[in-house]
Amino acid sequence: MIFKVYYQEVLLEAPVREKTKTVYVEADSEREVRAKLLPFNYNIELVQALTGAHLEFEKQSENFKVLELV
Repeated sequence: MIFKVYYQEVLLEAPVREKTKTVYVEADSEREVRAKLLPFNYNIELVQALTGAHLEFEKQSENFKVLELV
């Protein structure tokens, strides 16, 4: 399953909408996504599962690249 993760790069700063970034991660669950991103020390705002039409829409974006994490 593909997840879209909204995050801030600095863990200890208060979230600011203009600094929110996104990354796509393939995993079996939200818990696995968070575990894979733990070494990056991101301030994760939202983990959203992408399925069906929503996933197809995201795939059309030029920014759609699934992060390869082990």
